[in-house]
Amino acid sequence: MKKVLLFGMLVLLAACSGVKKTQEALNSGNYVAAMNKAIKNLTENKTKKGHQDYVLLLEEAFSKNAQREREQISFLKNDGNPANLETVYNKYLQLKQIQQRIRPLLPLPIYDQGRDASFDFVNYDGQILATKNDLSQYLYSNASSLLASAREKHDFRAAYDDLKYLQEINPGYKDVLAKMDQAYSKGLEYVRVEIGNETQQIIPERLENELLDFNSYGIDNFWREYHTNPLSQVKYDYALNVDFMEINISPEQVREKQIVKEKQIKDGYEYLLDEEGNAVKDSLGNRIKVDRFRTVQCSFYQFTQFKAAQIGAKVRLTDLASGQEINSYPLSSEFVFEHIYANYKGDKRALEPDLITLLDVRAVPFPTNEQMVFDAGEDLKLRLKNIISQNHFMAQNHFND
Repeated sequence: MKKVLLFGMLVLLAACSGVKKTQEALNSGNYVAAMNKAIKNLTENKTKKGHQDYVLLLEEAFSKNAQREREQISFLKNDGNPANLETVYNKYLQLKQIQQRIRPLLPLPIYDQGRDASFDFVNYDGQILATKNDLSQYLYSNASSLLASAREKHDFRAAYDDLKYLQEINPGYKDVLAKMDQAYSKGLEYVRVEIGNETQQIIPERLENELLDFNSYGIDNFWREYHTNPLSQVKYDYALNVDFMEINISPEQVREKQIVKEKQIKDGYEYLLDEEGNAVKDSLGNRIKVDRFRTVQCSFYQFTQFKAAQIGAKVRLTDLASGQEINSYPLSSEFVFEHIYANYKGDKRALEPDLITLLDVRAVPFPTNEQMVFDAGEDLKLRLKNIISQNHFMAQNHFND
């Protein structure tokens, strides 16, 4: 019984807390949040007496929100600035969407007052369509002017954003798609990628191909293209150079380590004798047996095959318009080949299980220098990806008329 009462109190407290938060949102002028909270609770159960407060709060929040939004719309229209059209359009859409969310809940009875909650619904379709037409004309005109006068890439990108939004709200409007293609092609940054080798080592062709395979990097940059095979008809904005400065490969080594192990092992049994050398018997007269131990020894020889490759490189970013190096980043990577095997001399029962396991391992061929450099380059590729992902190019290139 106590558990039931406790659960009931918790439910009541939670309900009171929800109403309180809704009231606070209403009092602070956050009418949309108040309506969202009320609608959520009424959608779950609109006839529940405990939800009556939400009905009253929704009614009040709806009225105050509609009045405020209409006043703001009127002010923005009277201002006469076409840049306000997007805000006006979105306000009309929001007013309509709120009505659409409330309508399925109707009627919402208010028991104490013997009436249904009142909502002054308005058909905003005419205002939405008219504002959308005006906004479409404004966006199209603004983007067209930008395309005609733009000298910098960010201007073309701004035009593209306007056109994209126009295509979203009014698909198929005039020649928007063609202008989007024009804005996109001129807003793109083109990066020429090259690999340099200042070492005395040969860079494996596989590694070079993977470093230049930018499709595998998973880099999502809408406004930038990387070309590893530069095209003559493209004017490149930046150069990305990956220069190998040093490649060091250690000699092939086999390191030996000897470990001598001793252990007492059970080796049969013997009869227990007393201090006088007589047999000791149990209560039934049987001679008592005890385990016999002896010490065994084993020489364990551990061999470690070792070879390491280290790569040092530098990434340079250059603005081709000014010839100025924007930044450079050091890159380093290492790959270590290590293989352990072993053999023994003596009684291997003296060895621990982990050492015995190594006795089944045999020596393997060392990887080639080319393979070592390639494996070290795998980590280099990840580091290069991070640099490219985190670097932000500055689009400062000017276009000729």
